[in-house]
Amino acid sequence: MALIVQKYGGTSVANLERFRNVAKRVVKTKDQGNNVVVVVSAMAGETDRLLTLAKEATGEPDERELDVLLATGEQVSSALLAIVLNSMGHPVKSFLGHQIKIGTDSTHGKARITSVDADKIFSELREGRIVVVAGFQGEDEQGNITTLGRGGSDTTAVAIAAALKADLCEIYTDVDGVFTTNPNICAQARKIDRISYDEMLEMASLGAKVLQTRSVEFAKKYGVTVHVRSSFYEGEGTIVCEEEVDMEQVLVSGVTYDMNQARIEIARVPDRPGIAAQFFTAINEANILVDMIIQTTSLEEGSANMAFTISKADFPKALKLARSLAKELGAKEVIAEDDVAKVSMVGVGMRSHSGVASKMFGALAQEGINIKMISTSEIKISCIIDTKYTELAVRSLHEAFDLGKGNG
Repeated sequence: MALIVQKYGGTSVANLERFRNVAKRVVKTKDQGNNVVVVVSAMAGETDRLLTLAKEATGEPDERELDVLLATGEQVSSALLAIVLNSMGHPVKSFLGHQIKIGTDSTHGKARITSVDADKIFSELREGRIVVVAGFQGEDEQGNITTLGRGGSDTTAVAIAAALKADLCEIYTDVDGVFTTNPNICAQARKIDRISYDEMLEMASLGAKVLQTRSVEFAKKYGVTVHVRSSFYEGEGTIVCEEEVDMEQVLVSGVTYDMNQARIEIARVPDRPGIAAQFFTAINEANILVDMIIQTTSLEEGSANMAFTISKADFPKALKLARSLAKELGAKEVIAEDDVAKVSMVGVGMRSHSGVASKMFGALAQEGINIKMISTSEIKISCIIDTKYTELAVRSLHEAFDLGKGNG
């Protein structure tokens, strides 16, 4: 008997008909002799609806109360699925995050899971029940409801799978698996059968929307095998697992993009020790996540330019803070733009092969696409470009590395 955790996203539970389809999948897995824990997201569009309501009530809703509001979406989904499963004659019980004791820190809107109490789940499984858990939510040490950010139900599912030492964590979504790039942009995009944790982590953090970044972090840390598959079709999806020897034979696994980017540059800031630390400490204390950072020497003697990228959601707060800090530090100018995108190449094969950067830059140059910033790691190269060139860049890079043929 295997223990399987299944997660169903918002499109998988968009209406009652889809709830019934999900229930049939759950029952099929249960009837095969497995213990099943199901994690559900809010119904498609529900989180956005609640967020819009809050913002119509006030321009800047209180973060604690916003989490209380947004968490109700998953409460509805978990209860509805349990009701459907009960009506089909299967013993089931639904739980919210605080009932399972999914502990988090106190960062509202993007809390991080710190603990999962598996005892209650095991108790229900021993009684032969299917357990349904509301994703996306937890509880901090003060007893406040917290939410985990967009895609947080993925993290809930993997964290529960880790706590239960589950045999498999299945992430059901509206796509067949992980692709070499977005099939809606590039018709030649190809489904990847197996991908390493490190590659998936890079792809998720760089804009691929199949899995939330923190869910992959959990999977890697605790060795949880994740199967990403479609809730609308039968068949295998993509297995996310430990790196295998033959994975390094593929130079590049995928092209990702993120149009949710903004860039801020502090021009001609005094070039002396401690300035960068002072600036980014203040940014960090404001809970603003910084992605790429580049510092260059300014043409003006004794000064430097600091540029960094953040998400568009953090852009207004980051820009306001940057202007205040720039004035305090004696910088001459703040340059900001929120019409940029990040395009990236990812592949563990980069560790043992050269030439990816030159080939990438050449492909972009051939299309007349200017690169504003560059960031690299052992298995990825990212470029900041103007948003209007994003789809062109993705297609040209996918073609340049022959990713549609599987021999990148």
